[in-house]
Amino acid sequence: MTDTTTDSQGVRPHAGIPLEHPDAETAHATERAVFGFWIFLMSDLVVFALLLATYAVLLKGNSSAPGPAEVIELAYAFPETLLLLTSTLTLTFATVALREDRARGVYGWTFLSLALGAGFLALEGAEFAGLINKGHVPQVNGFLSGYWLAIGTHGLHVAIGVVWGLILIAQFWIYGFCPAIRSRLVRFSLYWHMLDVVWIAIFTVIYLPGSLVS
Repeated sequence: MTDTTTDSQGVRPHAGIPLEHPDAETAHATERAVFGFWIFLMSDLVVFALLLATYAVLLKGNSSAPGPAEVIELAYAFPETLLLLTSTLTLTFATVALREDRARGVYGWTFLSLALGAGFLALEGAEFAGLINKGHVPQVNGFLSGYWLAIGTHGLHVAIGVVWGLILIAQFWIYGFCPAIRSRLVRFSLYWHMLDVVWIAIFTVIYLPGSLVS
């Protein structure tokens, strides 16, 4: 029979925060994992830098319509930015709740962050659907190729992050907040913050100049 007992706060015992602290070996393994993850993030940032550089080159050499003025709409980009920035803030609240051993806060703030990320993806999907309906597909010209590649790659990363976050919540529930799970939440938070930094770069390099073109 499944244990459904709860503590005084209504939280399942195995889904709560363990009282014991990690031993030295576990702590060192966690530090190595976080360091390795930083290397992955830096390599991913290099990929996005190359994508933005490619976009700039294709935009400069583009000679056929449509251009940024016909394609870029801040009506999508602005709310997308708000959703992504807010999701990073709520995920920060989740990591604070983890440090303070508040299980419900970790669950609530993490799930809210993923919901905001899903909202970002929904708006981006609507934006891409509109481009397809207008015939603004990647193979039309160099500008659209660079545009779809940069923004689509970022969107793919957000989608991966949402799936990763859902798996992480399931691990919270099954295994509790053991040192390994705590480390995974920290790494997930680093990944999500990286997506924020990349989006700000995309907004600055692609959306803002494109919206100012008359």
